[in-house]
Amino acid sequence: MLISIEQTGEALVCRLAGNLEQHTAPELRSAVAGLPATGRVVFELSSVPFVDSSGLGALIGAVRRIREMGGEVVLCAPRPSVDRVLKMVGLPRIVPVLPALGDVTSFFSDPVVA
Repeated sequence: MLISIEQTGEALVCRLAGNLEQHTAPELRSAVAGLPATGRVVFELSSVPFVDSSGLGALIGAVRRIREMGGEVVLCAPRPSVDRVLKMVGLPRIVPVLPALGDVTSFFSDPVVA
């Protein structure tokens, strides 16, 4: 799994690439542990073709850790197969899932949602 982190005007964007599964979940946990305390974090998932239960656990743990630090978390741009898995486990009820990275700006600038 490749994880790249970049600061944009709105948030810290963590771009994930590759399968998020048992063998790669520790990489996500490690990357999240190294994040600075920040207000907004976006996990960009367009290059993640597959997620298993270990990957979901790592993603949920990341959301929990960021929120414990007082941050906001958004998932964006999941592929249809990953989006189905996220919906199947009810993750969109816990954390917003946006269709594209471009939607993040309006999401964070909307005072009703943010």
